Amino acid sequence: MAETLRHAVVGLGRIGSLLEEDVLREKPCTHAGAVSATAGSCLVAGCDIIEERRARFAERWGCEAVYRDYRQMLAEQPTDVLHIATDPETHYPIVKAAADAGVRVAVCEKPLAHTWRASRAIVRLDRERRITVLVNHERRYSNDYLEARAAVAERRYGEPLAVQARLYFGRTRGLWSMLWHDGTHLLDVAGFVLGAPLERAHRLQGNLRGGGTSAWVAARAAGVPVVLEIGGGRDHLLFELIVSCERGEIHVGNGFYREYESVESPYYEGYRSLQPVRENPFQETGYFRNMVADAAACAREPERRPVSGAADAEHATRAIFSVRPFLAQFG
Repeated sequence: MAETLRHAVVGLGRIGSLLEEDVLREKPCTHAGAVSATAGSCLVAGCDIIEERRARFAERWGCEAVYRDYRQMLAEQPTDVLHIATDPETHYPIVKAAADAGVRVAVCEKPLAHTWRASRAIVRLDRERRITVLVNHERRYSNDYLEARAAVAERRYGEPLAVQARLYFGRTRGLWSMLWHDGTHLLDVAGFVLGAPLERAHRLQGNLRGGGTSAWVAARAAGVPVVLEIGGGRDHLLFELIVSCERGEIHVGNGFYREYESVESPYYEGYRSLQPVRENPFQETGYFRNMVADAAACAREPERRPVSGAADAEHATRAIFSVRPFLAQFG
């Protein structure tokens, strides 16, 4: 019989626990929720500096071992998998403390760290096998993005030629905040879908520091150009990836998946047009459930490397750091 893995969560806010209360989201949608839904895993402790969050966590998950200090928690609660859902500047010290405490796997929220130096320090801990670091670039575990990756790998519509991505997050969110907190997902998954690390990015146009309606960032992966639009001024959320291929396109985003193929045009003689051939084939994406399953497998198999590892996440953070030389404290 397989051992029951002991999971603890540092950071009991939205992604750590509270989003499970969102009635519209696919469940599980938090670290605590996914652990509770995973056979062979159990929540042994939670940690947050805010008392109200500790109380809500304990009540919702029936986990009475709650702490204000993660160091005390690690000293008192033997832990196999530590979930780190805190601000990026805290990631390295917590991962380091977890490694020193003998934790097998650290599941780290994105971005990997607040500086490239800290990102590389986390990668070094992972490469030295002091701890396995899995980064929650959750779309690597999502069935729709996995299908997009499979379609590209098997050249379902010929060679991929370009990737367009769009990220909108409401009227008032700053462009830099969108790129830093959510653009990391799009840049990471673009490389994942193309099956290659993302190369250095650069700003094409627009002011990331100020207002405006859009800014554009460009990168490459597997020799394919990737262009990301970060858009403000919209009253809606949009997270979209379009992979343009020789004979079709793949569109994937929050709540939708579509494939288009090139056919003889019904509108213009001598031309071909795109026609939808597949749409929304997934009842659920399994994104958080699949991520925690990978973390559990890494805890049980020390030589296993996660689908979303520290080195993968470093490519995304490096791409973002490369477009913000004006913020030296992040360099």
